[in-house]
Amino acid sequence: MFGRSTLAPSDFPGPDEDLRAGETERTLVLAGGCFWCTEAVYRELAGVISVVSGYAGGTPETANYKDVCSGKTDHAEAIEIRYDPARASFGELLRIFFSVAHDPTQLNRQGNDVGRQYRSAIFYRDENEKRIARDYIAKLDKAKVFDSPIVTTLEPLTKFYPAEDYHQDYARLNPGQPYIAYVSAPKVAKLRKYFPERLKK
Repeated sequence: MFGRSTLAPSDFPGPDEDLRAGETERTLVLAGGCFWCTEAVYRELAGVISVVSGYAGGTPETANYKDVCSGKTDHAEAIEIRYDPARASFGELLRIFFSVAHDPTQLNRQGNDVGRQYRSAIFYRDENEKRIARDYIAKLDKAKVFDSPIVTTLEPLTKFYPAEDYHQDYARLNPGQPYIAYVSAPKVAKLRKYFPERLKK
């Protein structure tokens, strides 16, 4: 059974702790199923400078769409978000991740996309990111925000591999593609409905 949230996305609590906004730019790597969908959500957010679809968690030799889709590599389809922490904090990006971008209670799948490459994961760059993400997951579980436990993994980021060019900005360039229309577009609509104040002008 897939988890359902007991709260509207706009009512999701944020993390109790966040990263300081001292740097001019940071990056965050997240995996939440097909990268077309998560990329489309984050491209809408104010403070997000760029989003790249790609692969994280595996080796360079198999960091390509054919091998990753086989499910035999250790990669996850992921996105690398480059953002301005003064306008979109690490904690705020995590809040969108759990409330809009995907279902964090599905183990090694998102809907009909099944396999470890579709796992829910946060690829942390340092111990601060790991601690904040870990504590936030514990907070959401304790508050029973979902009716099933969160299965998101926390994995050290060793390398992010950009995906092939045709995957980049795929949802915007292919709005009529059935997967985009039925899976990606509703997530973007959800973001626009519940977080209008967080959108790019």
